[in-house]
Amino acid sequence: MASQMPYKIDVHSHFLPPAYQKACHENGHSKPDGMPALPDWSPEQHLSLMDNLNIRKSILSISSPGTHLVPNDEALAAKVTRDSNAYAAALKKQHPTRFGYFASLPIPNIALCLEEIATSATEGCDGYVFLTNGHGHYLGDSLFDPIFDELNKRHALVFIHPTTPTCPCSPEAQARGEQPVKAAPLAGKYPNPMLEFFFDTARVVANLFMSGTIKRCPDVRFILPHLGGAFPPLLSRFTGFSTLVPGPWDATAEEETREAFRKQIWFDLAGFPFPGQIRGLMDGAGVPHSRIMYLSDFPFTKPPGVEMLLGKMDEGVRGMFSEEEIEDLYHRTAEALLSMGDKPDVQEK
Repeated sequence: MASQMPYKIDVHSHFLPPAYQKACHENGHSKPDGMPALPDWSPEQHLSLMDNLNIRKSILSISSPGTHLVPNDEALAAKVTRDSNAYAAALKKQHPTRFGYFASLPIPNIALCLEEIATSATEGCDGYVFLTNGHGHYLGDSLFDPIFDELNKRHALVFIHPTTPTCPCSPEAQARGEQPVKAAPLAGKYPNPMLEFFFDTARVVANLFMSGTIKRCPDVRFILPHLGGAFPPLLSRFTGFSTLVPGPWDATAEEETREAFRKQIWFDLAGFPFPGQIRGLMDGAGVPHSRIMYLSDFPFTKPPGVEMLLGKMDEGVRGMFSEEEIEDLYHRTAEALLSMGDKPDVQEK
């Protein structure tokens, strides 16, 4: 089946080097986000999957729980982050045509993030990965302005990956010294990636716009996973509310937001996008096909699941898109995005 499809560039796949696995097990993340276990991973396993499914190149990233594993343990965050990014850099050098990577940024440690941005750039990273929140501090919070200003100067590519929603979410709660608390009321029934990841992505989309981060950083390019999670049906609500009701946020017109989707933001097809979710993104939020890219989500999705989802994806895209558009989805858009480097002008096709 896969050999009959166009080759693919995988923008959403993960790696778990031995030192990272060890750190997770030792610090309370053996079953991250309510999943049954950390998955096994090795470069050999990953390359085998790629060969079987005609994936020409995979862009690797550390998934949730990220590299800042324990609140306030900055020494551990520094070690896990550096070890993981150095491992990815070495793997890319060993297999430059097969692997790229997004360097981990261990929010909420601002100084460490800035240091890793510079170091990983010299090591050849393809961009940077953030979790949606770092121990209750959400992307778009003013705390992260120095990081996004630096990324804007570098015309950086940023991949955002969801994690478990966490509080405190407000500056007032943080000022009171409250400790981070997981904010997932259904976590005892369902793994957080099933529902909560989508809600946390929606929070970050709204917060990045209403904080003014997107507008202030026009040269940062964003990849949102899972077709943007749960945000599309909320688009008119958060933009309309922000302009209608005065408050401590940036009034964000809906058309301005839609324009950013067309110029500054890309989306991957992780999860179960067909038949309904992709319609919400394209028809509801006005996102064109040329902003959407392939992913495998390996190894959190095991090889049989990756193959099954690819079959459903291929059936879905062939019911919606032309052959040329399918080539865009599977590889052309990702190739163009990853080759942009420091070019500030991103033009729509």
